[in-house]
Amino acid sequence: MKIPLFRLPSFIPILSLFSSFIFLFSISCTKEKPDPIIPNEEELISTMIYTLIDTLNNDTVILSFHDLDGDGGDPPIITSGVLTANASYIGLLQLFNETVSPVLDIGAEIEEEADEHQFFYLLENNLDAIVTYSDFDSNGYPVGLHTVFSSASVSSGQLTIILRHEPDKSAPGVSDGDIENAGGETDIQVSFQISIQ
Repeated sequence: MKIPLFRLPSFIPILSLFSSFIFLFSISCTKEKPDPIIPNEEELISTMIYTLIDTLNNDTVILSFHDLDGDGGDPPIITSGVLTANASYIGLLQLFNETVSPVLDIGAEIEEEADEHQFFYLLENNLDAIVTYSDFDSNGYPVGLHTVFSSASVSSGQLTIILRHEPDKSAPGVSDGDIENAGGETDIQVSFQISIQ
């Protein structure tokens, strides 16, 4: 029995159409570009506040840094302070991103990732004082959001606070606050003019 010729032509266009659809679909999939990989940028820190509370009489000195328009805009507003000689201060460091709403508490994020961060307190230009750590990560290495600032003799100079991301906390001197062998990347660095009287 012969197959009628009119059935063959009606079957071929359907097969052809289906093949063309598969071909076009595969081309469109292979030509589609993946989303670009955006690097994880460090969180913007617009504000640093270092609050020093005298353990003897609760006198409070606040050192602050505000740079709401970021690098290249207006200069930051820095408030320095006067401390009492031979005094001990409890130090609390706070960091914020105030360029967004609601304000982001960067200090809280650093506490959550304490093992990846460390603050360094550099005493420069004959400033006679000592800063010691009073907070530590899960490995027992210092963080630096909480400190004790001990002033000594009458003097003046700079206190520079540096936040390092992913420093080598086990390197020589780093756990004592020596930044020389710390490595890592600097997230923020601020210098305050200090007078001890």
